[in-house]
Amino acid sequence: MTEKKNLGKRLKRFIPLYLMMIPGAVYLIINNYIPMTGIVIAFKQFNYGKGIWGSPFIGFKNFEFLFATKDAWIITRNTILYNVAFFIVGNALAITIAILINEIQSRVAKKAYQSLILLPYLMSWVIVSYLAYTFLSAETGMFNKSILEPLGLEAVNWYQEKKYWPFILIFVSVWKSVGYSMIIYLSSVVGISMDYFEAAKIDGASKWQQIKYITLPLLKPTLITLFILSVGQIFRSDFGLFYQMPRNSGALYSVTRTLDVYVYQALMKNNDYSMSSAASVFQSVVGFILIIAANKLVKRYESNSALF
Repeated sequence: MTEKKNLGKRLKRFIPLYLMMIPGAVYLIINNYIPMTGIVIAFKQFNYGKGIWGSPFIGFKNFEFLFATKDAWIITRNTILYNVAFFIVGNALAITIAILINEIQSRVAKKAYQSLILLPYLMSWVIVSYLAYTFLSAETGMFNKSILEPLGLEAVNWYQEKKYWPFILIFVSVWKSVGYSMIIYLSSVVGISMDYFEAAKIDGASKWQQIKYITLPLLKPTLITLFILSVGQIFRSDFGLFYQMPRNSGALYSVTRTLDVYVYQALMKNNDYSMSSAASVFQSVVGFILIIAANKLVKRYESNSALF
């Protein structure tokens, strides 16, 4: 009887929390879980007249579209390699900026730098693509008109020269997203106890040695968490970056087309919702498998940093 009373008291105490949870739970169910029934479209030859459930079942034929085309290797290669580059360059730069900002003594200056670095993250890709166009336009771009031509160099048709675009895409992606990653790392750096640094100063450690032997090792759990999450997204790409930035230039497809862009272009051309659904299911399943594998690998060598 006493146990039931204690259980009732505990439940009563948590009732406000359960009530606060209800709106979020309802949103997740309506927005995230109910639409998952649409996964069945990936295994059907969708017909508008017959509807989702009346359309004929065709198994995995929709998935064959992603691998039967000659561009399958190119879009897979681009999707994976760009994500790897974004993770390495973006996190290295984010950690560096977070450490530098943490060293700023003025609170006003620190907040100002954080805001300025985070600002690009809040911009839409449409705006960013137009900003890039002001620099890269062959006729009126600042690079050609204000830099190359005054130096007597030949103007570059940036939207036709694919050799520059791996660097352009990596630069723009890192420039836009580094502010968000920096905030995550900065919160971890700020949370490091000052006792470590004071002890290191007493032992005569330089600033670089403090960063190398204190800051960076203590940032490892955060880096590992972001690594696991990034692995799960390795078969996805930022559609705005790879579609808006190159302005859908056909000459750049071999270096700018990723899985998401390819599916969108196929959908607009063929109006094939079943194939698009199959691509999304493929990305989700592969992402789930990769997250489980990455977490298991981390758990084996660094169990405290694993997500689950």
